Amino acid sequence: MNSSTEELMQQLGQQYEGAVMKPLCTAVVTVTPGQEGHARMSGHARSSDGLLDLNLAFPAELGGRGQGTNPEQLFAAGYAACFHGALVLVSRKAGIDASKATVTCTVTIGRDPADGGYILAAKLTVEIPDADRAKTEEVVAQAHKLCPYSKAIDGNVDVEVAVV
Repeated sequence: MNSSTEELMQQLGQQYEGAVMKPLCTAVVTVTPGQEGHARMSGHARSSDGLLDLNLAFPAELGGRGQGTNPEQLFAAGYAACFHGALVLVSRKAGIDASKATVTCTVTIGRDPADGGYILAAKLTVEIPDADRAKTEEVVAQAHKLCPYSKAIDGNVDVEVAVV
């Protein structure tokens, strides 16, 4: 890691003890509908800074054309990246090098038997090369408690966490 990354990691790893959330960053993304008049089927997503700028499409396995990303892929990418960040923070404190760790997030959308609507499920698969399995399982459990995505969906989305 370069020195500025190292400095940032130290700042992010510090314990916060305020009474309310201390905002660190806010992301703004606007979604517009496409030809189908339904953003999930043919929309476009663009972040306020323009770094995210992509077409949305219904997945082929749901009968769509699959010519764009879908909300489940975006959620999986965000969750995996956030979880990886939490993993690196807790691993450093435990003396484990997680710089080559991989986090794969699988997100499934399905029908909800409780209300007939829709529901998500997620699976995080984590690998830290050359790390002791017991220690890896410990830091993964700690990362799951620290990760903002894990906190946000706790009790709402079934999440399976696996160490490989």
